[in-house]
Amino acid sequence: MRYIEGVDRNQIVLMPDVLDDYILDSNPVRVVDAYIDSLDLEKLKIGALHNDTGRPPYDPKLMLKLYVYGYFNKIRSSRKLEKEAGRNVELMWLLNKLVPDHKTIANFRKDNADALKNVFRDFVRLCRKLGLYGGELMAIDGSKFSAVNSLDNNYNQEKLDDRIKRIDAKLEKYLSEMNDADREESDSPVLSQEQIAAAIKELAERKQVYEGMKSKLGETGENQISTTDPDARRMRQGNGASDVCFNVQTAVDAKNNLIIDYEVTNQCNDKNLLASMAVSAKDALGVDEITALADTGYFVASDIAKCLANGIIPHVSTDLESITLCMPVRENEANEPINFDNQGKNIFIEDRNVGICPMGNILYPCSYRSSKRVGIYSNKKACKDCPHRDSCKEYDKELQVKMIPSEFTVEYDTDGLHVKQIVYKPDKTLLKRRKAIVEHPFGTVKRSMDSAYCLMKGLEHVRGEFALTFLAYNLKRAINILGTEKLIEAIRDNSPSFQFFWLRLQTA
Repeated sequence: MRYIEGVDRNQIVLMPDVLDDYILDSNPVRVVDAYIDSLDLEKLKIGALHNDTGRPPYDPKLMLKLYVYGYFNKIRSSRKLEKEAGRNVELMWLLNKLVPDHKTIANFRKDNADALKNVFRDFVRLCRKLGLYGGELMAIDGSKFSAVNSLDNNYNQEKLDDRIKRIDAKLEKYLSEMNDADREESDSPVLSQEQIAAAIKELAERKQVYEGMKSKLGETGENQISTTDPDARRMRQGNGASDVCFNVQTAVDAKNNLIIDYEVTNQCNDKNLLASMAVSAKDALGVDEITALADTGYFVASDIAKCLANGIIPHVSTDLESITLCMPVRENEANEPINFDNQGKNIFIEDRNVGICPMGNILYPCSYRSSKRVGIYSNKKACKDCPHRDSCKEYDKELQVKMIPSEFTVEYDTDGLHVKQIVYKPDKTLLKRRKAIVEHPFGTVKRSMDSAYCLMKGLEHVRGEFALTFLAYNLKRAINILGTEKLIEAIRDNSPSFQFFWLRLQTA
C-alpha cells in the first residue's frame, strides 16, 4: 500500500522557502502583527528595556507581539515563550526569527504592567468604532483567580495565635528535656544540649516573626496577611473551598460578549464595586445611558443611587420586590473632616445635603426608611475607623432626616427636600440574561485560555497580566465575528500612518 509521501529532509533546494508562505492569509497571527504595528507605543507609554551590557534593546512592538500571541495560544510563561520562539513557525514569522531570553521576556511584562492596560483600552476603542459593542446593556461580575501564594503562607489572627501556642508548647518541652538531661546525665540522650539549644533558637525566631505579623495586623486593621504576595487575600470560592486569590471584576457588553473594562482587587466580596465598574465601563463606551446587570452580591443602596445619578440603570438581583432610595440632589463634597462644634450630636447641613457626626466625619445620604418617612445618612467606613466607635451607640451612628411625604418619584423635589426619593425595582426578565453575558468571558479565559491562576505578584502587576488576558480574549472574539482578513483591513484603515498616507494621497 502506498502512502502520502513528504519532502526528503536531506533534499537540497535551489532557493530557500519563504517563511511568509507558511502563514496563511486567514491565520490569526496576522491580526496580532497588523494590530500591534498600528499602535503608537510611545503614546501608550510602553517602552523598550535597555540592556546594561550596552547591547541594543528589543523593539517593544516585537515583545508585545510575543506576549499577545502567547496569551492568545495558552502560552503565558516567559520560559515557554522563549522555547516557542525558537521552534514555532508562526512565532519565527512574527518575530523575524528573533529569540529573546526568558528574563528579557519576563522583565517586559513586569516593567510595563501599568501601561499594558492602555493597549487593552485601545483595542476596546477600535472595537467600538467597528460597531462590535452595543452600548445598551452590560453585565458586571467578579471571579476569583488564584494568586502566587499558598494557603500555608496566609495568616489571620486565629492562625497566628495557634502557631504561637504550639511554639510555646514545644519550647516548654525542649526546656524540660534540657533540665532532665542536666540532672540525669544519660549516656545516650535523644538530642544533645547543642541540638536542643539550636531548636529553641529557631523556634524563638519563628515566634518573633509571628508576633511581628500580629502587630502588623493590629496596625493596618487588616484581618489577614500573605507573605509571598502581600496584596493577595484568602477568599471563599463558589465550590465552598477557599484559596488565596485576587477578585477580578469585569463589565461585559451584551451584543457580542466583549469585555468593556476590568479591575483587579483584593476585596473578598463584591460590595461597593458596582458603581465604580459601571461608571468606568460607561465612560469607555462613550454613551449617555446604559443598563447594567449584577447579582445579589452587588446590592448596596448607595451604589445603586450612584449608578442612577450617572445615567446607569442598574438591575441588581435581590429578594426584595422594590426598595426606596435617597439620591443626593447635588454632588457630595470632599471627605475631609470639618471643624464644627455640634455638641456631641449628629447635625444636618441643608445647603450641602450631608450630615456631620460628633467626630467631624461627613454622613452621606444612603437610604430611605418609608415607615418613618426619614432619609438615613451614614458613613460606615468612617465609623469603622473611628477610635470612639465602641462608645458610640448604635442608633447614633446614623442621622435621620424627616422627609416631606410624596409619591416617591425621581422628579419629585421641593425647597424643603434635600434628597430625591426613588423607587428601585429590578427587572427579573433582564436578570435572567446576566449569566449568559458575563460568565462567558470567565469560562473562556479560565478553561480555553488556561488563565485561571496568576503568574505575577502584586496588584499592579496582576492588572497588567489581565490586560494581556482580556486583550487576547477580545481579539479572539473580534476574529470570530469579523474574520481575519476583514479585521486586518479595519485595523489598517484605523492606523494613524495609513490615515496620514490616505490624506496625502487625496490632497495630491
